[in-house]
Amino acid sequence: MAHERYTRTNQKLYFAGLALNSWRRAEEQGTQGPVQAEREACLFHLYGALLGLCHEVAGYYRLPGTNAARVELLLTRSPQDSSPSPELAELMELAGQPQSWLAQLLAAHAALFEPPRAPARAKTDPSLPLIEAVGVDDEVAPLSADEVAAWRQQLKELTLRYRESLTEW
Repeated sequence: MAHERYTRTNQKLYFAGLALNSWRRAEEQGTQGPVQAEREACLFHLYGALLGLCHEVAGYYRLPGTNAARVELLLTRSPQDSSPSPELAELMELAGQPQSWLAQLLAAHAALFEPPRAPARAKTDPSLPLIEAVGVDDEVAPLSADEVAAWRQQLKELTLRYRESLTEW
């Protein structure tokens, strides 16, 4: 019962590991569809693990927004908010640095919800069509399995460190 709140984070980290393994197998087979599906599944589970960790920290400190539906709601601070816990402050700082693994994870997760777009270019010829067809197959995979595996490892280490400091003995 004491570790029941850790279940979501643990499960999501586990499923992210399974998706990583499936992603690597799909890359070995050379099939693009399953690679993209496993990449998206892995990002989905890592985001869920991060959300679970934020819920753990917010629940421990009994902060408002403990059941927030998105990580960004917990990691953005408005001027009227009280000072966050040390753990959430660290997460906010990491999320605010564009080159950090956490900011990259959040950006990659947000990109999952962006529709495919044609490359932007100036329309110099008025006879060009206003609407262009965009193929999903044309997109290049911006992430590697090794990079996402490193994010997973960072999140696991952060989770263990936070849990050590949040123990109620």
